[in-house]
Amino acid sequence: MTIKVILTDIEGTTTDIRFVHDVLFPYARQALPAFVKGHWNDAVVQSIMAEAKLVLEAPDADQTTLIQAFINWIDQDKKVTALKTLQGLIWVQGYKNGDFTGHLYQDAYEYLQRWNEQGIELSVFSSGSVKAQQLLFGHSDFGDLTPLFSHYFDTTTGHKREKAAYVSIASALQQLPENILFLSDIVEELDAAQSAGMKTCLLAREELPENATHNAVSSFESISV
Repeated sequence: MTIKVILTDIEGTTTDIRFVHDVLFPYARQALPAFVKGHWNDAVVQSIMAEAKLVLEAPDADQTTLIQAFINWIDQDKKVTALKTLQGLIWVQGYKNGDFTGHLYQDAYEYLQRWNEQGIELSVFSSGSVKAQQLLFGHSDFGDLTPLFSHYFDTTTGHKREKAAYVSIASALQQLPENILFLSDIVEELDAAQSAGMKTCLLAREELPENATHNAVSSFESISV
């Protein structure tokens, strides 16, 4: 197959999902109330709050109500774009303060570099905001890896389990879908990408499924391009 672009998920694919749930989410949850209060009048925060009010269908929601809504969304692991954007802003502080670095599997690091050197274009599609993606790769365990990637896509492009998102991504990349290989640990996401015409590969790091409907591997070194 002729693969010109590799589109990769982050959580569970390049990065241990436990890093997100055990480090990033708790950090954002703890820092969120003080961050919102301290940056309440910032234009970017006001824009996020306006978006949250639309989601809540509560145009008159006050600061306390909005903060609690964001906390609830974190606890429920909701894929709310306003939350993802706010988390990204909070994580900027954590990365810059050196409170943590972005986890990356060794094999993911090695093969992303190798594919880049081979001239294969690399892009990211994650439910985390573009800012959060760039922060993780920009402050990774292996240093700044953002130069490896040409495009970043998040939920503003579309839902990861819907075909339309992948059609939009192929258009943005100016590539035929069949020339794009999508990597993810979520079968439903791969189903959506496949329905849009993309090639797919399931990262099953813990245990390979017996009846996989997609090509399945346990590490990047087993991915054929």
